[in-house]
Amino acid sequence: MAAPAFAAEAAVEAAPVEDEIIVQGERSTYGAAKIVSATKTATAVQDIPQALTIVTKAQIDDQQLRSISELLTFVPGASPATGESNRDQMTLRGNNSTADFFVDGLRDDVQYFRDFYNVARVEVLKGPNAMIFGRGGGGGIVNRVAKRTGFDTARALDLGGDSFGGFRGTLDIDQPLGGALGLRVNALYEKGDSFRRDVELTRYGVNPTLGIALGDESRLDLSYEYFRDRRTTDRGVPSVTDPAGIDTPLTGHDRDFFGDADDSFARAGVHRLSAALEHRLTDSLSLRHRTVYGDYDKFYQNIYPTNLDEAAGEVVLGAYNSTNDRRSLISQTDLVWEGRLGGIDQTLLAGVELGHQSSRNRRLSGSFAGSNRVSLADPSVDKVVTYAAAPSDANNRTLATVAALYVQNQLRPTEWLEIVAGLRLDRFTLEVDDLRASGGEYERTDTLLSPRLGLVVKPFDNLSLYASYSRSFLPQSGDQFGGLDVTSEALKPERFDNLELGAKWQPIDGLLATAAIYRLDRTNTRATDPANPAKTVLSGAQRSTGIEFGLERSITHRWQVSAGYAWQKAEISETTTAAPEGREVPLVPRHSASLWSKYRLTDSFALGLGAVARSKSFASLSNQVKLPGYARLDAAAYYKLRRGVTAQLNVENLLGADYFPAAHNDNNIAPGPPRNAKLTLHLGL
Repeated sequence: MAAPAFAAEAAVEAAPVEDEIIVQGERSTYGAAKIVSATKTATAVQDIPQALTIVTKAQIDDQQLRSISELLTFVPGASPATGESNRDQMTLRGNNSTADFFVDGLRDDVQYFRDFYNVARVEVLKGPNAMIFGRGGGGGIVNRVAKRTGFDTARALDLGGDSFGGFRGTLDIDQPLGGALGLRVNALYEKGDSFRRDVELTRYGVNPTLGIALGDESRLDLSYEYFRDRRTTDRGVPSVTDPAGIDTPLTGHDRDFFGDADDSFARAGVHRLSAALEHRLTDSLSLRHRTVYGDYDKFYQNIYPTNLDEAAGEVVLGAYNSTNDRRSLISQTDLVWEGRLGGIDQTLLAGVELGHQSSRNRRLSGSFAGSNRVSLADPSVDKVVTYAAAPSDANNRTLATVAALYVQNQLRPTEWLEIVAGLRLDRFTLEVDDLRASGGEYERTDTLLSPRLGLVVKPFDNLSLYASYSRSFLPQSGDQFGGLDVTSEALKPERFDNLELGAKWQPIDGLLATAAIYRLDRTNTRATDPANPAKTVLSGAQRSTGIEFGLERSITHRWQVSAGYAWQKAEISETTTAAPEGREVPLVPRHSASLWSKYRLTDSFALGLGAVARSKSFASLSNQVKLPGYARLDAAAYYKLRRGVTAQLNVENLLGADYFPAAHNDNNIAPGPPRNAKLTLHLGL
């Protein structure tokens, strides 16, 4: 139905190099049979004892998904957040994060907006994942799998526009260079407008990857990415008290920018170099090594609503800017042995990870020349704002280093039983040089043990049942490690413990149905000591419980589907410094459901239909502002004009629903876009 697929997308099983299946064909595959990221070994999805969702490039293209936020809308148990309109931010199983993002299993935790122009698929793994990914990941992680050469000739150009005046173009070239060399080049340019007044976006990127086949048993991939993103930081609309006395998002201002759009912007520059080596040492032993160096420059500034004075009919504004420049160097080396020991089939993993991450953080608060209030009737203003450091504004240099050892065994005593057991030891050190007048030098070192245990029972070839336990940790400096002080320097990390039962069933060949029930406890959360209010103790806790259902891959060779439903409850179970016991975690609707389905009626024509529905949730931990529940309908049509050329029309929010899908706090709430048509032309060059 579209341009030819490339080997990196076709070989979605992510098996070792010599086992990869190289296929040329249509971009029609949803889901994956095997992945590496969940266990660091090529493991069938049905044998992984945890819930996960895989969104392939085929599905991303079919739905025209252009951001992490849009993708997470179609992932059971996931909720996107606005991230102050300057970064990707998400809530997985009731735990919020700006840092649990990875590329090919290596950390990509800087606060910016990612793109999918150079990915083969996106994997969302639920629950604590520290045994594989290290610190953080309490509710889950998002891993992007990058494209690489298939050592075959293929080219594709996609050009598109939308109802708001936006334009997007992507180029994908795979070119053999003779002998054992292949070059994959992906490029992007996008200039977008919004239904929100004066809100704009410009981003571009290029990612060449050189593949070197070092004989039949080895492969080396060298990659460099340059990516740039600049956009208006739109913090949304404030809340208002309705006649019934309930605080809800302000309506009637979906298109209005609150603040100064000209001086509210975010820019991110990314330089990312990586090297990946795969080598089969013997028939049973293989080596995999990855090293990545990232150079990130990030700045954002915003003038935004902090409150609505309903009696005066005025909006109160705030302002600040922030700089975060980061350099990171990370390497992972894995040895994987497959064979029989003691009469038991098993796959043994042993690995080491080393990391070094330096950051420069600076925040300046804004003060207004004159009043910081504007009329609700005309909230878009041009204000003179002066930025200077307030006593509480961050101004520091940080250095985070990690050294980790991990081991895992996947034992198969019989054909119907598999045991996955692993343990990771991290030594994590954070050094902070606080450059404020009241600051100083602080350091904290934690030694973290992260276990994982899973049991998979397969009563039938097409059915697996599993039970699992996993644990993760997060240092008290937060997921961005922005600073330490006298209090946090002395506190142990937060801890996440997850118990999960689940099932994975293939009712027909090519279709995977999943179910999971879980309980996730977050402990060692800060609280005020009742006996001494000046003292901080780690008695706070949060509990998330839920049930998730998923359906993905293909019903027939003409019919692809991705669907999910989640019931979730996440609340403060023991009082913390942020909220009392009983408060609900924000952006966690009790019910959420999504559907995307594409059916190819003829060899030249296909239709797609999608739906999203969510019950009400809270905008923040205050539980004062409710985001109303909503339902949205999407549709698409695909027509093959001639060989290698396909026209595609996607219409989001087909019925024009008025809704508020996400928020950052009680007065920074994002209105959902109205009906938006995206027209795309796929060219196989």
